[in-house]
Amino acid sequence: MGGDNAPGMVVAGLEIAAERHPKARFLLVGDEAVLTQALSRSRRARDACTIRHAPDAIGNDMKPTAALRMRGSSMRMAIDAVANGEASGVVSAGNTGALLALAKIVIKALPGIDRPAMAAIGPSARGDVVLLDLGANVVCDVRNLVEFAVMGDVFARTVLGLTAPTIGLLNVGAEELKGDDTVREAAEIIRASHLRPQFHGFVEGHDIAAGTTDVVVTDGFSGNVAIKTAEGALKLIGSMLKQVFSSSIATKLAYLLARPGLDRLREWLDPRRYNGAVMVGLNGVVVKSHGGTDAKGFAHAVDVAVDMVTHGFNEHIRADLARLGLDKRVARDKNGPSDKPVDKTGDKNTDKAGGPTLATV
Repeated sequence: MGGDNAPGMVVAGLEIAAERHPKARFLLVGDEAVLTQALSRSRRARDACTIRHAPDAIGNDMKPTAALRMRGSSMRMAIDAVANGEASGVVSAGNTGALLALAKIVIKALPGIDRPAMAAIGPSARGDVVLLDLGANVVCDVRNLVEFAVMGDVFARTVLGLTAPTIGLLNVGAEELKGDDTVREAAEIIRASHLRPQFHGFVEGHDIAAGTTDVVVTDGFSGNVAIKTAEGALKLIGSMLKQVFSSSIATKLAYLLARPGLDRLREWLDPRRYNGAVMVGLNGVVVKSHGGTDAKGFAHAVDVAVDMVTHGFNEHIRADLARLGLDKRVARDKNGPSDKPVDKTGDKNTDKAGGPTLATV
């Protein structure tokens, strides 16, 4: 029920996703009568979906605190399905703040993770780049940044298929003496870890678009500013190109000659290709689709969720955190072990055909 054009957009996206992932199954949560009617026009989605009725829906303007009290909302029931092991992940185009709040409280963090982060993929001169955190944690300490590096590495290997992604730590300069104590100490820990061969060091803002590294790690404040600045720059370039090629008869003729190349550029920068921000570090897979996307964009968000489940994203994070030994270090600092939840989702939520089960809302 989430998104500007829900539920039609969601069902149309699942029609595409069901064709791409024939073994996957979807728990479609929302108004049963409305969803049944929408599915009647989508054969593949209908065969792959099970509807679960939810009496309420969380609006885009609802505050997270109010959303937490709506236990009968489609978003809450979908997240509950992940928390109790019925589904391996959830994909939603609904209220971002409500989704993050519910996921943190209901699904909880993986053992050893201090704070989950928001990660997403964007374009660069050298291919796709992973950026995290994008706003889930405005202020971060050393441990947070190191955990983000581990999760960013696993995300790039799982979703982008890279064998040894390079990692950069966003800073005000590339020199080792630049930045505050937090980023410098985080860099020292990463250099001393199993990620050392992949760690490029500090990167600057222009390095994101240049593709200097495959993964860029930063706090949520800087990451959110960076991603929104990039989105604004892309819109500006698109608007300026449109003005240039429509300013005269000569430029319109030039557009016809340049159109094949411009079409390739448009496809490369198509925001639907990068739809699907991921809340990494949780006890299940949580993917946030843009609310204004279309069926193709929502299908891409489902692609991301399926990749994370089938490639054991959370299992890899647990293994890499164990190698890093951060949890033991924090336990010693606090003079006692931290109380962490037990992982309950993993990759066990599959249907009889061997595919993952995802809750969509």
